[in-house]
Amino acid sequence: AIVMVENIERHLRMGKSPKAAAIAGARELVGPVVATTIVLVAVYAPIGLQGGLTGSLFREFAFTLAGAVTISTVVALTLSPMMSSKLLKSGMADRGLAGRISRGFKRLSTHYGRLLDGTLKSRPAVYAVWIILSLAAVPLYMMSAKELAPREDQGVIFGIVDAAANATLDQTSRDAAHANDVLMNVSETDYTFQITSPSGGFGGMVVRPWEQRERSIFEILPEVQMGLGQIPGIQMFAVTPPALPGGGQFPVEFILASTDEPEKILDIARQLQLKAIQSGMFAFPPIIDVKIDQPETEIRIDRDKVADLGLNLQQVGRDLSSLVGGSYVNRFSIAGRSYKIIPQIKRVDRLTAEQLKQVYVSGPDNQLVPLSTIATLENRTVPRAINRFQQFNAVTLSGVPVRPLDEALRFLEDEAAKILPPGYVIDYTGESRQLRTEGNKFLPAFSLALIMIFLTLAAQYNSFRDPYVIMAGSFTLALFGALINTFLSIPNPNNAFWNDSWSTTLNIYSQVGLVTLVGVVSKNGILIVEFANKLQLQGRSQHVAIREAAQTRLRPVLMTSFATIVGYFPLILASGAGAASRNSIGLVLVGGMAVGTMFTLLVIPSIYMLIARERKRTAIAAAEPDEVTAACILPQSSEFKLPVGCSLTAEDDCQWTINCNTPQVVELKKQTG
Repeated sequence: AIVMVENIERHLRMGKSPKAAAIAGARELVGPVVATTIVLVAVYAPIGLQGGLTGSLFREFAFTLAGAVTISTVVALTLSPMMSSKLLKSGMADRGLAGRISRGFKRLSTHYGRLLDGTLKSRPAVYAVWIILSLAAVPLYMMSAKELAPREDQGVIFGIVDAAANATLDQTSRDAAHANDVLMNVSETDYTFQITSPSGGFGGMVVRPWEQRERSIFEILPEVQMGLGQIPGIQMFAVTPPALPGGGQFPVEFILASTDEPEKILDIARQLQLKAIQSGMFAFPPIIDVKIDQPETEIRIDRDKVADLGLNLQQVGRDLSSLVGGSYVNRFSIAGRSYKIIPQIKRVDRLTAEQLKQVYVSGPDNQLVPLSTIATLENRTVPRAINRFQQFNAVTLSGVPVRPLDEALRFLEDEAAKILPPGYVIDYTGESRQLRTEGNKFLPAFSLALIMIFLTLAAQYNSFRDPYVIMAGSFTLALFGALINTFLSIPNPNNAFWNDSWSTTLNIYSQVGLVTLVGVVSKNGILIVEFANKLQLQGRSQHVAIREAAQTRLRPVLMTSFATIVGYFPLILASGAGAASRNSIGLVLVGGMAVGTMFTLLVIPSIYMLIARERKRTAIAAAEPDEVTAACILPQSSEFKLPVGCSLTAEDDCQWTINCNTPQVVELKKQTG
């Protein structure tokens, strides 16, 4: 609608009546508006049709924008011209604030024309800058910090408790209470929570709302980690929850899997853990989930002694199961509640394995026989648990990186490739798995968007050259501008830096912003190239046509780009819950649009001169000497044959006049539709 109204207002400044200006302006922009709409829909469609996490997050976003753009196009081609013919008057833009703005645009257009002349005269230098910046986008993308989603201040810190394998619930509860004191001593703490088991547990703290605290959760986290690190008896690792659901506890969850025994896999995992510690990429040494430190005592019954004493081996097993097994045999009710009946010897009599020797089992004639008479105790150390992943024995390394998540995973992948023997595989869970699956979908979606844009424009213009001019001169340079913000992001997210407010990582949000940017910025090239092609068909040379098209379309290009930048700029200023994800989209789109628009206006004319083909003036094109003629319906070639040396002109009432070199003039009248 902005482009349409501006074009109609331009025709009004040329002295046409409001109705003729509306008709001429609307018909002139049918092609560019339709092409822009199809391009935007073609960009949003791959986003909405994606599966996985990206599709779940952005499906409504994509289809809503596609529908809104389609409706906006219908309004721009129908309602906007009609309203402009009724509401716009000649001379309105010459008075007051509108007049000052209009005169400012004229001065800007004059300066731009001189600058454009310079770029067209120095096209080799322009081509060099274009190629360098376009190629620079590749290393900018490769070297940008990558993660699944930007870290969000969700106002909560989780703590994963790890205790000794033989720790009792009393010991772990006492140490966990000390951890709770550390959390409560933080001034921003609102309340804490905790679940404790003998060898582990889970807890955390919830801080006060945003408006009631000055520090972010990431500024509080180091203080909490330092306090928890001083508690003896347990290890409690403080982490912030991921911004998107991933099913894991830590950002890095790296799996080594094989058919080998867990002990062999654990040896390799420890080597990888040592490499990770030496790299300095992790906030604490990565945790290995398989721990072979569980003390186990096996009661080995001597069958010969059982037989000699006349004992029943089955009865011995039942007695031991009842005394130390912990199984319930029945239930009873008190005050309307049901409780389990668990027969078990007193806790003080089963604190150590040696105490089991003093247990008595049933013998013949209801006699009691000490267990030490018929059994011995064998101590050994076993894994706490044997974990499997996709039917393989598996060991998982978990940790919190102080570098971007993608960089930490790539380090582990490279080191694993050096030390893993044949038959071993690597895999991921949680946030790491989401990054590897969702991150790999960006390039296919981005490529599909480019292909659909190219084919759409090729069908619109019946040419492969014009789409290449539009895409090469707009989206590659816009991509460079957008990736500057991701390239300058500080790799260590835990360290505050001066550019944090205008830099971001390559994440699921910024990637969607890049795909959106391709469609949005292509509009500038479509407006210029479409108009230049029409001017060539009217008889202008290629050089004159592209210069006039760029200078004429300067105002709508700047207006639409400025409107887009202003519309997305509040996302950069967002703060509070969910601000980081909005910042990512805003920074990519605003940076890409600003840089892309600037280079589009300067580079596309030179690329047009290099690639676009020259269009010769046709018979119908010769019948379009001015804007008024374009506003009226041309006589069809089947109705008459335009004599050689003759031309068509039209007045505001659409009276077609054939002017020939002879004094004779013939008038044809046509209706305007």
